[in-house]
Amino acid sequence: MRTPLHIGDDTALLVIKSGMSLHGIATELSERNILPHPIHLVWEAIWQGITGKVKIGEYRIEAGLTPRGLLHKLIEGKVLQRTLTIIEGWSFKELMHAIRTNEYLTHTLEENLTDEAIMERIGLPNNHPEGRFYPDTYHFPLGAPDITFLERAYRTMEKRLADAWAKRSENLPYQTPLEALTLASIVEKETGNPDERARIAGVFVYRLRLGMRLQSDPTVIYGMGESFTGNIRRSDLRKPTPYNTYTEHGLPPTPIAMPGSAAIHAALHPTIGKDLFFVAKGDGSHHFSATFDEHKRAVARYQLRRKRDPARLKPKIAIGAGTTDRIDIDTENDATFRNIQGNKE
Repeated sequence: MRTPLHIGDDTALLVIKSGMSLHGIATELSERNILPHPIHLVWEAIWQGITGKVKIGEYRIEAGLTPRGLLHKLIEGKVLQRTLTIIEGWSFKELMHAIRTNEYLTHTLEENLTDEAIMERIGLPNNHPEGRFYPDTYHFPLGAPDITFLERAYRTMEKRLADAWAKRSENLPYQTPLEALTLASIVEKETGNPDERARIAGVFVYRLRLGMRLQSDPTVIYGMGESFTGNIRRSDLRKPTPYNTYTEHGLPPTPIAMPGSAAIHAALHPTIGKDLFFVAKGDGSHHFSATFDEHKRAVARYQLRRKRDPARLKPKIAIGAGTTDRIDIDTENDATFRNIQGNKE
């Protein structure tokens, strides 16, 4: 019982299913040439009085593990933990694809279920799923139900958002934590640059305060759904949807993606200055502008650089609040800004 199991320098997996006896487990290990004397494992369990206490699950057998050590692992239920990572910026559709293609989860949610039906299954009827599941790496044992995974990710987001909301900055234009989550999701889709999140959030917060439309490309893309093919046409920006922040004022009705903790923090602690516009520079960062005229000059500058060196500036799906190829769309917002400024003078 003190001689290591025969697995060499590698590891082996052992799956114990419901109804398997210790004798059956020992026999399987013997047939796999891992355990030379299966009866010894059974005798050891009988001697310790633990024959019926083996826990079901998936176990990793490491090099150097003895039969006695394996027995203790089976009794203590030290099952192997599998992982699934929810990526920041994922949509609910992408999350469900990752869940449905994960081979270690037990799949209980039918393919044809609507988003509303899925939320009802996890006990949250009348809740829109977008943005409500916290991006993180989750550990679970083999065979964990998909619905349990979703419940855990939802509760994690619920707690993290509540904690962040309680510590938010003052005088923010959000009435509820969900509204803050919605802006956080826009920030998440607008930039992956950690140094810019709070400033981009500040641009949107300032626009909300001034009554300006957000004009964020990611919201338009989300509202287009399956009709989005990779490019936004001018007609798409003029087509009203609940998520088109070029035509609608205020925040979209729901989040548009799963924001991570950094984006949530940025939405609740924005860096608010005079900036109302930003444009992608092509190196992962943005140029920020306080006036429409300044913004137009920045757009011209970076458009010219793109024409000179297309390889330098890779197209970005969403660059927000005044984009490189749709400069005229911001005219009405700039007029709103000028009127507000004029009233203050």
